Amino acid sequence: MAQDKPFGWGIMGTGAIAGLFAADLDLLPQARIVAAHSRSLEKAQSFVARFDGAKAYDDEAAFLADPAIEAVYIATPNHLHAAQALKAIAAGKPVLIEKPIALASADVEAISQAAGKRGVFAMEALWSRFLPAVHRAREQISAGRIGAIRRIRADLSYLHPEGPGSRFYDPALGGGAAFDLGVYPVSLTLHLLGEPEAVRGNWFAAGTGVDRRSSFRLDYPTAVAELSCGFDRNGANRLLIEGEAGGLILKAPFLKVQRLSWYADADKAVAAYDRGPGSLARLLDRLPQSGRLSESFAFPGNGLQFQAQAVMAAVRAGKSACAQMPLGESAAVLRIIEAVRAGPAGAA
Repeated sequence: MAQDKPFGWGIMGTGAIAGLFAADLDLLPQARIVAAHSRSLEKAQSFVARFDGAKAYDDEAAFLADPAIEAVYIATPNHLHAAQALKAIAAGKPVLIEKPIALASADVEAISQAAGKRGVFAMEALWSRFLPAVHRAREQISAGRIGAIRRIRADLSYLHPEGPGSRFYDPALGGGAAFDLGVYPVSLTLHLLGEPEAVRGNWFAAGTGVDRRSSFRLDYPTAVAELSCGFDRNGANRLLIEGEAGGLILKAPFLKVQRLSWYADADKAVAAYDRGPGSLARLLDRLPQSGRLSESFAFPGNGLQFQAQAVMAAVRAGKSACAQMPLGESAAVLRIIEAVRAGPAGAA
């Protein structure tokens, strides 16, 4: 990407994830924030105060008409994502939409159709796909380092007690474990294996009706993925890939992975994964082990800069989609969640 002209970002939303994204844009010399939108002008003004020349808006149409904005990052509550993405596309603005891109697969199809018709770039901000460690893992797996994948296992769980006003449990805001956490292991599995032949799973309801915990089984011709997520506990938050000739563990938290452990023997990878996150596991992980090789991919910031780089390069190249995170797979992730949620909730 050319370095001579800074790339102008406009951010919709001024909450926590918007702040993390803005902080990571500071790591990219070619990026700058030129505008922010909030329903509260005061919040927008506070958000842009540290960015020279950035404008604050409380009017969506005026924000989307700002010629300095080359791409919009949507970082609002989940239930607003799809409608705001369609407005950005209609205004001719390339758009990066925070996960989940929408609350229904049909809405992703609408975004895809609108973007295609308008010739405008659109992508879900499933940032984990763009991390250096994930890129390395996919590259090496494709090269046959652990043989054909036969099983993927992952759990992503963070304790969030149910309480009044919690966005995690509010159905009106698109709450629930699958939307907040489940999209990560499901999307990474599709990144490695494509869409499954069959989907099974179960979910357990919170008091508000959203899922407190969900599990997914994705069946492929020669592989299976066993994935779960939840707000009911703090999990090990690692991802295991078993191959015919070895194994790989994406270290915790795998959604922000910075370390990979390769195993020449898949059974040893399984044993290491099954040891869980306790002190013994941490001790064994630090000790040298025959047949295991660890690689580090440390990076500054929160890891959101890599997806931003991909968007900027694609937009400047005149592309309307990103092969690394196609809208078709964003829709497929939501279809998998919908298939599981279509069944009755299980007993806690």
